Amino acid sequence: MPILRSLVFNIVFYTWTTILCLVLVWTLVLPRRTMMSVVMVYLRSLALFERIILGLDYRVIGRENVPQGSFILAAKHQSMWETMKLHLLVDDPAVILKRELMRIPIWGWFAAKARMIPVDRGARGRAVADIVAGAYEAIADGRPVVIFPQGTRVPPGSYRSYRIGVFALYESLNLPVVPMALNSGMFWGRRRFIKLPGTITVEFLPPIEPGLDRETFLGRLEDVLEDASERLSLAVGGPPTPRPAGGVTADGERGPGAPATAGEAGPRAASG
Repeated sequence: MPILRSLVFNIVFYTWTTILCLVLVWTLVLPRRTMMSVVMVYLRSLALFERIILGLDYRVIGRENVPQGSFILAAKHQSMWETMKLHLLVDDPAVILKRELMRIPIWGWFAAKARMIPVDRGARGRAVADIVAGAYEAIADGRPVVIFPQGTRVPPGSYRSYRIGVFALYESLNLPVVPMALNSGMFWGRRRFIKLPGTITVEFLPPIEPGLDRETFLGRLEDVLEDASERLSLAVGGPPTPRPAGGVTADGERGPGAPATAGEAGPRAASG
């Protein structure tokens, strides 16, 4: 049954997305917030299709931890699902994403109009400067900034260290960081055709206030976000996530509690 449901959903998803991108391209001439109100209708329709076709719903806990106005949202990234829900979860976010997505015909035009923050993942040090510059523009409009601190989708049960880009935002913007845990990867796996029925949980955790040094901040963010996401995944039958005790992992990335190096200064942007 999940195979049939997933087949139907994928057909509906790609057909509906293509049709609306073509039909609504004229909204690009409208003011940004007006255009985004139209985009919100599209995003809500996708959530409806998920419930009806896949039997996949979601719940949100910890909304009291989300500040008003600008803040940094450090979101766990397990699947494409959350990239389609961010605008339903927080008001008018500026999402940091890889620049390649902006080159997608029509879709990229909407992302540019929505003033997302594109990053060239191969630019290393310049990528951090681009993130910070784009974030300053977003907070000038009172918008929250969303970053995936691991830089890419990481499935439940897998470990990947946190990149330095999230600290660059934290230090430069002097804003609280709200960790957002989830277990979407248990239902909507990375690069997996089959989507499973159930209820995805999104949890906003208490903000990390400004003023911490790099090592303390990155260690705290990783601990709370990984612990909460693991807890949510375990609650629906997911695997535990092994984590190194510190130092540098086998792939040369920073483990929790170890200082970031200059070579890590170029964070990888969200993969969508």
